Amino acid sequence: MRILVVGGGGREHALTWKLAENPTVDKMFAVPGNAGIAEIAECMQTDPSDAETMANLTEDLGIDLTVIGPEGPLVAGLADELASRGLPVFGPTKAAARIEGSKAWAKDVMQKAGVPTARAKTFTDVATAKDFLGEIAPPYVIKADGLAAGKGVYICADEEEAVRALEECLVSARFGEAGATVVVEEFLRGEELSLFCLTDGRAVLPLAPAQDFKRALDGDEGPNTGGMGAYSPVPHMPADVVDRSVREIFEPVVRQLEREGARFQGLLYGGLMVTADGPKVLEFNCRFGDPETQVVLPRMDSDLAEPMLACAEGNLAPYAPRWRSEACVTVVLASGGYPGDYETGKEIKGVERAASELQRRPAIASVAAFPELAVGEAGEEATVGREERVGHRRQRLGQPAR
Repeated sequence: MRILVVGGGGREHALTWKLAENPTVDKMFAVPGNAGIAEIAECMQTDPSDAETMANLTEDLGIDLTVIGPEGPLVAGLADELASRGLPVFGPTKAAARIEGSKAWAKDVMQKAGVPTARAKTFTDVATAKDFLGEIAPPYVIKADGLAAGKGVYICADEEEAVRALEECLVSARFGEAGATVVVEEFLRGEELSLFCLTDGRAVLPLAPAQDFKRALDGDEGPNTGGMGAYSPVPHMPADVVDRSVREIFEPVVRQLEREGARFQGLLYGGLMVTADGPKVLEFNCRFGDPETQVVLPRMDSDLAEPMLACAEGNLAPYAPRWRSEACVTVVLASGGYPGDYETGKEIKGVERAASELQRRPAIASVAAFPELAVGEAGEEATVGREERVGHRRQRLGQPAR
């Protein structure tokens, strides 16, 4: 089998590493990849947002399965172009990817499906949004409707802070068109949980849950980010939380998406809040999450390539993953200022030495560092603004495995 992974981050490194474990995989490719991925796959410098060029490349390379990592190409319709040519693809269509591409549409889908989620309304002007703030209690949650690289969510302690967030989106246009519409919703109290589910549009197969941390600073303070770290498993959660989430949330949403003419085939990621009343949806993503992927896949003790192909072909039902009992944790090292203005292009040094020092600790069996973004000239170095390290017990990764 020849597999192409689309994307160039740590998430795609983890996917490439895991897919390459399948003994039937004889060649891995990545677009654009990064310096770490280049050690296990051939990296091609093609624009992932150019669907026609990507589809031509896929045909030329004789790819048996394309796995799309980031949300951008999915929302832009890359999966549609590949599927229209009969090329197997893991990732939802443009219509189905709206579950992440539009938070307002996602709320509508959830309400129609009857799944538990926060009370919310959608707005395009500050005045009417401010009126709604009076109907719900603080803290307030303000979300840019479109894609904002995981940074378009504000948790506002009071009305003054909420109005500033609304003005950033609707007046100052911080997120451009992605913030021209906002969702204002009530704050859910509980504990967050990230749950990935593979689906072929009918069957739903949950993976091991994880918990991530999005605030930039220690003590759960600072602005929201795309994720500053994660761990798996999450043993203190209710024993039935996964089964209940699949039954009460994922399966109804997958059915509703098909009713909407947007059958979802790929990875549906639920950002959940486990409340006193049970799990409720914070948001959906149309792809694997980052950094949770880096702690979920190393714990997977069964193949990933075959169930991914089954999602594309519509026959996922027979599959059931196996899991290692050991724990896995990832910590993000970010350039100063992240997620606001921050410097990029910094060379990562000392990775092997840091990993060696950590591995001498009795509780940590192995450590890997995953470059987040770019391959330099001739692919010799990764120069990035973000780095992640993963340590986990009794799980061999060797070189970066993200």
